[in-house]
Amino acid sequence: MKHTETFFERDTYARHTGIELLDVGPGRARVRMVIGKVHANSHGTVHGGAIYTLADAAFALASNSYGIPAAAINATIAYMKSARSGTLYAEATEFSKNPKLATYTVEVTDESGEKIALFQGMVYRRTPRQ
Repeated sequence: MKHTETFFERDTYARHTGIELLDVGPGRARVRMVIGKVHANSHGTVHGGAIYTLADAAFALASNSYGIPAAAINATIAYMKSARSGTLYAEATEFSKNPKLATYTVEVTDESGEKIALFQGMVYRRTPRQ
């Protein structure tokens, strides 16, 4: 999906935070982030904003994977467990899609598969009128 890879290359913020694209397909995406000192909050754990950014990157890739521009209109995240080191993964899966709206679930896990956070988001799709 060359257009999705190009889409990710233009996401300078995601790349600045160390997010890497692992896999993308229609309505799905998987990314990872190797945790570094820059991702830490004042408690010494991964900042919630870093986890959110990781999940949001997967969400953006999955929702734009069809080549139709999609923009978030709603997103929430629930944090289940903290992380301090290693690698975090985010996997986005399409839950529903129609010509104008689509919803996605993103699971954030650590390298052992432990669930770190659950993100849910909805996008508006700029589907051309026919």
